[in-house]
Amino acid sequence: MIRRRHVLAGFAALTLLAVAFADLGAARPDPWLTLRAIGAGLLSPDFGDPWGLARATGLTVAFAVCGVALGAVAGLLMAPLYHRTPVPLFCITIRAVHELFWALLLLGITGLSPLTGVLAIGVPYAGIFAKVFAEYLEEAPGTAPLPRGVPFVVQLLWVRLPQALPMMRTYTLYRLECGLRSSAVLGFIGLPTLGYQLETAFRQGLYGEAVAVLLLILALILPLRHWVIWRLVPLYLAASIAALALVPTPPMGAGAVGRFLTGIVPAPLRTGADWGVWLDTVFVAQALPGSVATLVVSQIALAGAAVLAAALFPLIVRRVVGRVGAALGHGVLVVLRSIPDYMLAFVLLQILGPSMLPAVLALALHNGAIVAHLLGRQADALPQRTDAPQGLTLWAWDLFPRLSGAFWALCLYRWEIILRDSAIMGLLGIGTLGFYVQSNVATLRMDRVMALLAVCVLLTLLVDTLSRRLRAAMRDGPALRIEGANGMC
Repeated sequence: MIRRRHVLAGFAALTLLAVAFADLGAARPDPWLTLRAIGAGLLSPDFGDPWGLARATGLTVAFAVCGVALGAVAGLLMAPLYHRTPVPLFCITIRAVHELFWALLLLGITGLSPLTGVLAIGVPYAGIFAKVFAEYLEEAPGTAPLPRGVPFVVQLLWVRLPQALPMMRTYTLYRLECGLRSSAVLGFIGLPTLGYQLETAFRQGLYGEAVAVLLLILALILPLRHWVIWRLVPLYLAASIAALALVPTPPMGAGAVGRFLTGIVPAPLRTGADWGVWLDTVFVAQALPGSVATLVVSQIALAGAAVLAAALFPLIVRRVVGRVGAALGHGVLVVLRSIPDYMLAFVLLQILGPSMLPAVLALALHNGAIVAHLLGRQADALPQRTDAPQGLTLWAWDLFPRLSGAFWALCLYRWEIILRDSAIMGLLGIGTLGFYVQSNVATLRMDRVMALLAVCVLLTLLVDTLSRRLRAAMRDGPALRIEGANGMC
């Protein structure tokens, strides 16, 4: 059995090593100038183009609804086969590739079209839904007043599925929240969502408009459970399909699929280029430094998220900060977890300049808020003695020791997600794997793109395997099925 102090010591050593290799300096000579300008925009958000913002908001919802619907249907079809066939390997592979990477890959086939955005969300989400739905079906009680020897399909449709549907519906609602964040971020590759509006506003120094876009994103996500009415979901889906059908699609020309399939074949096989040069360029000059940078960013971000989660989860515990303090703390954590980490990194990049620091801070804040929110909810529900202390004493001597197992499990759950998101930070100019993926997409070297994405998948699988084994070895109790813990969001 691995003791937690051994894991803590190992992660502390890895974090110190990562810091030694990291570029964490603020490149801008005076970041306060930009920060003051953003603060002024925060005080006076500019909704000067209401039609443009309304259109971007509607399309953000439309991409999310269609993408999540596609992922949920595909995941539900794969879920019964998840533990019986090679389906798990397929699902792990497709969900290990971030939505932005899927979008960049699909641009060569479907172009800058609504289909690109829907597939970029739906494909990885299908792998996530399949895994989670399979767990729900497996754990649903199999007993029912049915004759013995009833076929598996009949038992699945009439016994397990009806019992699992409430949990599936709850998880789908959470996944829609993730889909809204993913949809907004897809605007950074040119799709007409709120992310496109945000990037345009920042590039032009229009901070009032940028703040307005961030407020709209929060206005979509924070009240999600109130405006998503399940009996209206078919209407939402039909309206979303109709809205996306009206988006102009640039023509790709004939043979796009053929060109893509030809382009992903390694250059030595396609053109007779030298294998040594190709392998050295892809794996030594690009994959190696990109992987190192990705691991460095993810390790420091994981450590930062863990420290923030341990410090922030008491903010929503009433016996620590009181009812008013808990309400305020809940608001802070929900806002931090609702802003996509990629979008937050983009904003911090405008303030601090290009380095690993914006990515590390964004990942730590976003994931730390998620872990703190989940941990705080558990802490607030813990039974307490009548003579139990309050305030920081309760946190330090009672809550944190009792929840240390859940704390480590949640941090390890988020490890894979932080690594996956660290890779896409390269699209902002940071030297992680995403930087090399984007540069090869720009030069139409799709064979290199596929090789780099394969490296991303292998890194994600490695971290996922190590995380699961550490959780099992540490014997932290049953797996936590809490929204945000086992999701890829």
